[in-house]
Amino acid sequence: QVQLVESGGGLVQAGGSLRLSCRASQLIEDYAMGWFRQAPGKEREELSCISWNGGSAFYADSVKGRFTITRDNAARTLYLQMNSLKPEDSALYYCAARASLVPVQDTCPHMNYRGPGTQVTVSS
Repeated sequence: QVQLVESGGGLVQAGGSLRLSCRASQLIEDYAMGWFRQAPGKEREELSCISWNGGSAFYADSVKGRFTITRDNAARTLYLQMNSLKPEDSALYYCAARASLVPVQDTCPHMNYRGPGTQVTVSS
């Protein structure tokens, strides 16, 4: 079972940047991975996913052009670079994983594992 732990959240002003990290307890080279968020009173939103080798990725329209997902399999770590942050980006952000060697296309695959999350708050 893969255990995931996120870090890098915090308080930032609108227009600022944050970089989230997600460290896995084991090698992730066979896993598709992604970032999701959930704000109080709102449904979970899938933000971005990346294939096992980084060869394909998906971005939700709400973050396209502002967020970038990358991974370092040797370091067992997934990243999310978030730029031009807006107050509506405030939420609990968490990473997730699924054993999959299939390219990511127009949506994130169903994930089997997730971390506890890291809070991101963007002030106006």
